[in-house]
Amino acid sequence: MENNKNLRSWLDAFGLDHPLVIAGPCSAETEEQVLKIAHQLKDTDTTVLRAGIWKPRTRPGNFEGVGALGLKWLQKAKEETGLLTTTEVANANHVDLALKHDVDILWIGARTTVSPFIVQEIAEALKGTDKVVLVKNPVNPDLSLWLGAVERLHTANINNLGVIHRGFSTYEKTKYRNNPEWQIPIDLQTRFPDLPLILDPSHIAGRRDIIFDLCQTALDLNYDGLMVETHFDPDSAWSDAKQQITPETLDQMTVDLRIRKVEDDTVVYNNELNTLRTQIDVIDNKLVEMMGKRMKIADSIGMLKKKNNVAILQNRRWNEILGKMILEGEENELSEEFMLRIYKAIHQESINHQKRIINK
Repeated sequence: MENNKNLRSWLDAFGLDHPLVIAGPCSAETEEQVLKIAHQLKDTDTTVLRAGIWKPRTRPGNFEGVGALGLKWLQKAKEETGLLTTTEVANANHVDLALKHDVDILWIGARTTVSPFIVQEIAEALKGTDKVVLVKNPVNPDLSLWLGAVERLHTANINNLGVIHRGFSTYEKTKYRNNPEWQIPIDLQTRFPDLPLILDPSHIAGRRDIIFDLCQTALDLNYDGLMVETHFDPDSAWSDAKQQITPETLDQMTVDLRIRKVEDDTVVYNNELNTLRTQIDVIDNKLVEMMGKRMKIADSIGMLKKKNNVAILQNRRWNEILGKMILEGEENELSEEFMLRIYKAIHQESINHQKRIINK
């Protein structure tokens, strides 16, 4: 896929003086619900009304969407409010129905992005349309798979494209529903800076109290927009209740979010500097998290050594680690002096953890 300015022409055509805001319920539940939320959003910064029509869940037995009937509700909401509309499509039949109901933007979900077969089917169904198509990142943290889905659509002459960052599944428990893995969309921006990038903080967070912070991080990283799940009564939502916010909360959030505007060279410099610093903050947070996990393993080693009456310090193992890390540091343009300082500090902390375990 060539990196060209046409990739963002659809977004520029909106003429917005703020990032694109896509908002609406996780699921379309009733006609009354969709219309009420749409009218509450029409006087906010929201440009596009979202609602899930087909909602296959991870496990069966939960609400799985109203189906094609909900498309008529979206169409009516568009007529009454002037908001554009968007919904998820997962196969060619969904595409056909969405097009017949004049849905403006289609998005491909994380579970669909992982399958080149389904993405190709959707691309074939979309040939000849000028609809905007947004691709959510795949469930697993794989940049090539994400870009591959975009490339399939682009190859089918679908040029109004963008991507949605909704986080990645992980077996380990974190404070997020889906781990953001910020470095992956950062890498995507580096390779294709003109491909519009939108954050889905609702699916990353899984809970409403950290949505604002995620949105601010995204804006600091120069994301082009936000897709936020909103409901007039979030706790009573039929799906993903904990991660939805009210339209009033969304409206206040867009006021409180800091948006950097380019006015002169000094501002350009500060914007670029803030973006780079935010990238460093993301990596630093990940480093601390990984160090914490490393020390928990050191605790387990300490318990094993205590059980078997083995000494804490194992010189052969320590020398092997140090030599290996110095070589890997050189491959990443990190000096031997730096690697020695870092790993001696890590080793000392590991010893301290094991000593606490053995001396209990």
